[in-house]
Amino acid sequence: MNALAKAEGWMTGSPLPTRRDEAFRYSDLARALRTAPPPSPPASAPGWPGPFEGLADRELVFVNGYESGPDLLLLGDEAVAVRFISDTIDTAHLSRLKVVVAADCMATLLESYEGRGEGYFANTILEIELGKGARLERLVVLDEPDTAVSVSTAEVKLAPGARYAQTVLASGAKLQRHETHLHNPGAGTTARLDGAYLVDGARHADVTTVVTHEGIGGETSQLTKGVAGGSARGVFQGRIVVSEGADKTDARMRHDALLLSDRAEIDAKPELEIYADDVACAHGNTVGALDEEALFYIRSRGVPLDDARIMLTEAFVGEAIERIEHEGAREAARGWAFRRLEALRP
Repeated sequence: MNALAKAEGWMTGSPLPTRRDEAFRYSDLARALRTAPPPSPPASAPGWPGPFEGLADRELVFVNGYESGPDLLLLGDEAVAVRFISDTIDTAHLSRLKVVVAADCMATLLESYEGRGEGYFANTILEIELGKGARLERLVVLDEPDTAVSVSTAEVKLAPGARYAQTVLASGAKLQRHETHLHNPGAGTTARLDGAYLVDGARHADVTTVVTHEGIGGETSQLTKGVAGGSARGVFQGRIVVSEGADKTDARMRHDALLLSDRAEIDAKPELEIYADDVACAHGNTVGALDEEALFYIRSRGVPLDDARIMLTEAFVGEAIERIEHEGAREAARGWAFRRLEALRP
């Protein structure tokens, strides 16, 4: 059973994963939910603007799992905003969407997870397919209450010569998990999977990726930045699989994180599984505190301590955000990071 089928089964009585499931070792979904909430009621779209307001050619809105558009979303040389909104208390809902980008088309998917209320379980499933030579940039912002449980699972299938770019920005919740399974067929196909999580209080954010290289000459680049303060927990799990025969694969993954509190926790698990020869693969991982010398240098210029910390942390996270190609979305991401960092002030 693949990841999408498992995720859908949680809504129909299948056991929720626990820490005994290796993929959920750091994000015990069963413990976070304990009991299955009742189904969410229908709700109308709220009046607040999304994080990508004004940047899309059209918009598709899901509220409590109920959609205001088609199951299949076709993208062709356009920017589309998809808003997954939860406006409920102590209920559960499933949203499902399939996205197809036609061959040789270029598109932008502006995806947001927005929540009002508390105690809900939002489960989102996406299928994304890119035709031959297609290009898609996917920007994801997760902004939900600290009592919510939210899981998003996406399967991304690329045709030869496709180019896929993704940036995930997570603010955490009681348990928030964003999971991407990407199939790279080689033949000049490229993928970039970046992300940043900024968590405080008792929030929990989990960014998980599984990339499988299935043919000759595919490329993947990953960069994830994390910041945790208070008693928050950040999780990064990245696995790159190079299948037998996928020679000349170039796959690189890096995760760097900052701990702003002695009570915060970061768990990182980068993995490489290589079953082919003639490949260039690497992964790196660091977890630490702010550079004291850099902090001293900025303070010596008259900058207050808290402001100096914000400046250094913003530059740290900005390395991932600056890789966003869509100019408007990049500016929106910078604004998101600044607001989250202000919330992390001691």
